[in-house]
Amino acid sequence: MGFTKDLISWYLKNQRDLPWRKTKDPYLIWVSEIILQQTRVKQGLPYYMAFSNTFPTVEKLARAKEETVLKLWQGLGYYSRAINMHQSAKYIYFELGGVFPKEYADVKNLKGVGPYTAAAICSFAYGALHPVVDGNVFRVLGRHFAIHTSIDTTEGKKVFHQLAADTMDKNDPDTYNQAIMEFGALQCKPVSPNCPVCPMNNSCMAYSNNTIGEFPVKSKTIKLRTRYFNYLVIRQNNLTFVKKRVAKDIWGKLYEYPLIETTSKADKGQLKSLVKSNSIFSASVNYSINKPVLLDAQLTHQKIRAAFWEITVNQGTIQYEKLGFQPIKNNKMSDYPIHRLIERYLLTKKASDS
Repeated sequence: MGFTKDLISWYLKNQRDLPWRKTKDPYLIWVSEIILQQTRVKQGLPYYMAFSNTFPTVEKLARAKEETVLKLWQGLGYYSRAINMHQSAKYIYFELGGVFPKEYADVKNLKGVGPYTAAAICSFAYGALHPVVDGNVFRVLGRHFAIHTSIDTTEGKKVFHQLAADTMDKNDPDTYNQAIMEFGALQCKPVSPNCPVCPMNNSCMAYSNNTIGEFPVKSKTIKLRTRYFNYLVIRQNNLTFVKKRVAKDIWGKLYEYPLIETTSKADKGQLKSLVKSNSIFSASVNYSINKPVLLDAQLTHQKIRAAFWEITVNQGTIQYEKLGFQPIKNNKMSDYPIHRLIERYLLTKKASDS
């Protein structure tokens, strides 16, 4: 097939020099694929290097503390990926004797591994005939063959998976899968692709019909949810207080300041009422509240509007154990695995204090 031949020819000339392409170790390929979920190569590369150096084997990762794994992951986002990878490493090492699964179904059974990731691992590590279908593949195939079926439907997923299987080089599935993803990342970009220099523009139906921007087709729109976070940055002498987030919400198992979530932006008077109603302080505690530091965070399906309320306790004792708070020294917050919003607050404070 001309499409497949041209694609691989382009790849052999233009592929990036990436470390996970130089190994057939399924463990390291798995690590790279988990990191690259929802993450661009440029951002993910230093994390891969850090993980492969710190945890070069599945045993090293399995035996690591969860907080160590999360701290190394810090700043990459979608922290459930790190938690699932750590749990799967334990399963592989302690239940499977440290042998990474080889069959597609067994790989797909690992936590955090879906059809695409399982196909990539089996293809790259074992040369298995499993086509990869990710965002890049949807875009390349959708444009080249002008497929009007929505990619976010069951029918669409079947159509694209079958087309990826039909166009895949059966003698070299590894190279083909790498090629089509690389082509989508470097040449057939989401916005303003350089079509005039594309080696396959003569056969690309979307380019011929001047409809590049219409593919791939999506039928659903993402509904954005706005949440209001009020962080209580409590200072008492040289101590502040932190709390670990629950696993099922965003930033699960990461540390942050005590949080009160509201349905809308809170002012100082409202915050005082919330502090009282949540029994943060007893009646004997004397405290003052400064003007908040305001920061926003944009996630895939959520927008976080955060207010960091800096509270100084002048007199009295905080019953932190009853509230589930953990006391730490003021300058030690960055030692814990924290999400980007807390990290930005710390950087903001450092800049204002200098």
